[in-house]
Amino acid sequence: MKSILLIEDDPFVVDIYTKKLTEAGFSVDTAQDKEETLKKISEKKPELLLLDIVLPNIEGWDLLKEIKEDLSFKDIKVAILSNLGQKDDVERGLKLGAVRYFIKAHYTPTQVVEEIKKILE
Repeated sequence: MKSILLIEDDPFVVDIYTKKLTEAGFSVDTAQDKEETLKKISEKKPELLLLDIVLPNIEGWDLLKEIKEDLSFKDIKVAILSNLGQKDDVERGLKLGAVRYFIKAHYTPTQVVEEIKKILE
């Protein structure tokens, strides 16, 4: 079973995506901040991080950069799931190493799950 770490601070979004991803056969864990994220990545080595950019205590940009610079996490794929949808934001996310950038308003949770399946094939 492929594992996903959802890094998101909105309980509503966490509930929806946890349910949809679990129904699709993924093992899902969640984190809300940098410390919790780094601890869970180290312990569980998920195949994919689904990362929000607007987080408490740290910007998702900084967290993405830190994860991508750590060689022990190099095999973990990161997809961004954010309300930030400017062209500059999308380009920045991909340049920092994200494999996909999902703008929340442009994708339904079901569509995101389908795209995640493709990423993890």
